[in-house]
Amino acid sequence: MSENKIGSEMKESTISTEDINKAKNIINKITSYYNSRIVGQKNLQTALLVSVLSNGHILLESVPGLAKSTAAKTITDSVKGKFSRIQCTPDLLPSDISGTQVFNYTTSKFETRLGPVYANFVLLDEINRSSAKTQSSMLEAMQERQVSIGGEVFKMPEIFLVIATQNPIEQEGTYMLAEAQLDRFLLKEVLGYPTIDEEVAILSRVKNDIFSVEIKEEECVELEDVHFLQKLSRDVYVDVSIKRYIAQIVEVTRNARNYLPAELSKYVESGSSPRGSIALMQAGQAIALMNNRSFVTPDDIKQLRHSILRHRISLNFEAIADEVKVETIIDAIFSVVPTPWHHQY
Repeated sequence: MSENKIGSEMKESTISTEDINKAKNIINKITSYYNSRIVGQKNLQTALLVSVLSNGHILLESVPGLAKSTAAKTITDSVKGKFSRIQCTPDLLPSDISGTQVFNYTTSKFETRLGPVYANFVLLDEINRSSAKTQSSMLEAMQERQVSIGGEVFKMPEIFLVIATQNPIEQEGTYMLAEAQLDRFLLKEVLGYPTIDEEVAILSRVKNDIFSVEIKEEECVELEDVHFLQKLSRDVYVDVSIKRYIAQIVEVTRNARNYLPAELSKYVESGSSPRGSIALMQAGQAIALMNNRSFVTPDDIKQLRHSILRHRISLNFEAIADEVKVETIIDAIFSVVPTPWHHQY
């Protein structure tokens, strides 16, 4: 990137160097606390941080036992947030999540009892083991950031993130999430098994009982710091060339046959909604801030492309039969869209 271009970007930004340094210190504290308890899973760490900075929801998918729940609790503790865990089962009811009205015989009146959804960080563990009706009960909370109980509307906390986990859909006893539900998640992160060295480190931490160690105040940040990060992330400058780059990427997802080779485009059933564009921009702003910059570059848009689009691009049955992964399609889409870097930066 040329110095002239960097200069013009910085003039457009309202973020001061002091704010950038303050954000850096807060983010370093969060990551240090996270790394003291979680081994490996660097992509998960980045995805969770982006979700926190963007105040967006995240879906984590993997086989059981890969620290999804532990990571959710750890990121909550690192910012001293209120944590709530909901174990999803086939018999879980919508009222078990949002709350219900209970009749008080003493006052002869109905009283509203809020459910566990009222927290800063809500872990929906194994969300795809709950019924479709229960899954849909979270839609209003996730999108409108409110729920209705007995005709009364209750607003969610200003910092409100749903961290949902799910097992792969080919496992027995699971219910596939509806597309409308999936689209509410800013990111979908797929986790893999740890390496041998990472597993050895996990065993050592379990032996040393790391999770029983009392949390020190100075190790964590405050919710006010998260408010600061979220506001600063929204203020990160996004050039019109970056916005057009995002729009072109999403356009290719919707009309793959016009852009991709026939041997790949034939697998694409449908593309991303405008929420995909918004997610690419918001994630790009968060990544720029995490890299101590006040402006977004094309690389920021590319970094979490799989996590942002894998649940927004639908592939057909032919893709499943031919074992074509959605990540392959996403990479092909990005390869055919000209990067602004070459002629704008």
